[in-house]
Amino acid sequence: MPKLIANALLFQLGWLACVFAGDSLWLLTVAAIVAVHLLWIGRWAAEGKLLISVFLAGSALDSFLLNLGLFDFGEPRTLIPLWLALLWLLLATTLNHCLAWTARPWWRASLLGACAGPLSYYAGAQIAGVGLPYGTWQTLLLLAVIWALLMPVLHGFARLYRSQYEQSVRARQST
Repeated sequence: MPKLIANALLFQLGWLACVFAGDSLWLLTVAAIVAVHLLWIGRWAAEGKLLISVFLAGSALDSFLLNLGLFDFGEPRTLIPLWLALLWLLLATTLNHCLAWTARPWWRASLLGACAGPLSYYAGAQIAGVGLPYGTWQTLLLLAVIWALLMPVLHGFARLYRSQYEQSVRARQST
């Protein structure tokens, strides 16, 4: 239980560092959080593929939404800022830990995604000064649909990589 609480608190600390600090040296806080996570809560061998996959897939998704005009960072850009990309890395650290309870049944992940996803974007946009050109409610509804679909997929990544890791451990133990 202490590791689950620490995982949730580290995620929140990282979220706050990202949205308040933007692309500044404070983002090194995220590196420290991921290091603490991998040294104490999780393991690189067990979660490395998950962290990289969620970071890349989430960054690609948000960059796609940016190019659709869903977000306005106040300057022309085709890729999301680093602080937003790092939020995906932080989210990945929670999937096998403090958010594991949402993996099954699948609707828990969908419900969490539909509610918490848009609220996180809204709060982050307000703090970081990100514009929502399509309108707040329209953007939040679209994000709710996306996140309702996305969270079960992310848990599927977590389950797949966890299974691969467990198989490799069993194979090493049997030799």
